[in-house]
Amino acid sequence: MVEKLQNDAVRALAGLLFDGMTIMSGGFGLCGIPENLIAAIRERGVKDLTVISNNCGVDGFGLGVLLEGGQIRKMISSYVGENKLFEKLYLSGELELEFNPQGTLAERIRAGGAGIPAFFTRTGVGTLVAEGKEVREFDGERYVMERGLTADLSIVKAWKGDAEGNLVYRKTARNFNPMMASAGKVTV
Repeated sequence: MVEKLQNDAVRALAGLLFDGMTIMSGGFGLCGIPENLIAAIRERGVKDLTVISNNCGVDGFGLGVLLEGGQIRKMISSYVGENKLFEKLYLSGELELEFNPQGTLAERIRAGGAGIPAFFTRTGVGTLVAEGKEVREFDGERYVMERGLTADLSIVKAWKGDAEGNLVYRKTARNFNPMMASAGKVTV
C-alpha cells in the first residue's frame, strides 16, 4: 500500500514521473504554486513534458525552472506573462503553445475533472482560438467546441490535506488548485 501522506516532495512523486507525461500545475501567476513539487520534478530531470497551467512562472521561479531546464515541450496556458524565456522559446518555435482564453482554460480543466469530454463556448469564435476546431450553430449563435483536459499528474498546493484526499486551500492560493486536483489521474 502506498503511503498517501508524505512530508517530502521527492518521495511524494516517487514512481509517478516519466518522460512525455502531461502535468497540470495549480496556481495563478506565482500565487498558490506547488513550488516544492516543481523543484522535485526539476531534480528528477523528466523531459518532453506537456504542462497545463495558467502560466509558466517567471524566469528562475515556479514552472520557469522546468522551462530553463529544457524539460517542457508544450504549454497549455492562458498567459505568457513576465517569463521572457517562455516568450523567446515560443517565438523561436522551440516550445509548443496551446493558448486559451483564461475562462476557457478553467472550464476545460473543470470539464476534464467532471468527466465531460467536450463543451461548446462562444469565446474564441472567429479568432485564431477556433482554428481547426469544430464550430456549430445553436439558436442562431456560433459556438466553438473545446475538449476537456486531463493529466497524468496534477500537482497542487494546499494548506492541509488528509489520507482520504481532502484538501484545504488558504485564501487566494485556492485559485486553479481544486479544479486541477480533480482532473489528474493522480494528484500530489
